[in-house]
Amino acid sequence: MNQIEGPHGAGKHGAGRDGAGRQPATLTPTAVEPAGGGLSEATRRRVAESVPASTRRVYAGDWSRFTTWTAHRGLAPLPATPATLAEYTNTLVDAGKAPTTIERALAAISTAHRAAGHERPDLGLARAVLRTHRRERAVNGTPQVHKAAPVTVTSLRAMVTALDLDTPAGVRDRALLVVGFALGARRSELAALDLGDLVVTDAGLQVTIRTSKTDRDSAGRIVALPYGSHPDTCPVRVTQAWLALLATTDRTTGPLFVRVDRHGRLGRAAAGRGTTDGRLTGQAVALIVKRTALAAGLDPAAAWSGHSLRRGYATETYRAGADPLRIARHGGWKDGSATLLGYVEEVDRWRANPLVGVGL
Repeated sequence: MNQIEGPHGAGKHGAGRDGAGRQPATLTPTAVEPAGGGLSEATRRRVAESVPASTRRVYAGDWSRFTTWTAHRGLAPLPATPATLAEYTNTLVDAGKAPTTIERALAAISTAHRAAGHERPDLGLARAVLRTHRRERAVNGTPQVHKAAPVTVTSLRAMVTALDLDTPAGVRDRALLVVGFALGARRSELAALDLGDLVVTDAGLQVTIRTSKTDRDSAGRIVALPYGSHPDTCPVRVTQAWLALLATTDRTTGPLFVRVDRHGRLGRAAAGRGTTDGRLTGQAVALIVKRTALAAGLDPAAAWSGHSLRRGYATETYRAGADPLRIARHGGWKDGSATLLGYVEEVDRWRANPLVGVGL
């Protein structure tokens, strides 16, 4: 079996250099100037930051692993030949990587070529290897990567019940879970919310999502959350309870969802990750969802994650009869999103099954 060297193995040719020994352009997940393009440092920074930092990090990791692999074999990473890309894909297959992981690696390599001013690489042979890999997994019955388990309204109520609402962390987590579900929000969108993004009106809670994964121009969207019929899962009332608690510490600006230490103190800077203003990270949002789901006695084998709230919002609102277009725009999916259509199909697989009523 071929082995994939880690990102720090340099190899005798020097990882990250092209066939002529030149250092390739810094990888960013968008087209950057070719070498000598004359962009200022500030311009390059803004171009690089035009996509989420998380995407830049994973692409940089994929690119580092590829250049290390090519360096150990004396191959040129830029421009990479179809044969090199096919062999690397085969190495990833032999290492047991999932098809989605390999797809992302190929996307990172393609992005690096554009960043360095090269033509998009020929991925024909690599994709042929990947198609065979998918077919082999299907024939062998290899389990697919588990999708995030959806948080239903019933499970959301169970999760809220499991929280200790006599503590600041419990009040915060209730608001985070309920608002996250009601917005159909990505975990990054929840973490990015500021107090100034909320407006309480007679009709409910108005929330401004300033930017998101599919909003490349950061046009933003305004989402309306009406009052709910159950106090503990009403997005307006649980948010007001959290805002009132924040006000007791004179927090009237800054992040909406902040860290709470074991003594119940809000917004203290973490020793590791996190910003000094105490803002929760997207990773922390995911941990809160998983931790609360398990505390509520929900299926421990299910894949509870930050995406569980968003997926649950989509399936529950569609099951209740909401228009898919309104579901999409409320949750920030693009019109015709294949991901959202997949969630809808999960509901219609049974509700609109063509065999219902056929007389079997």
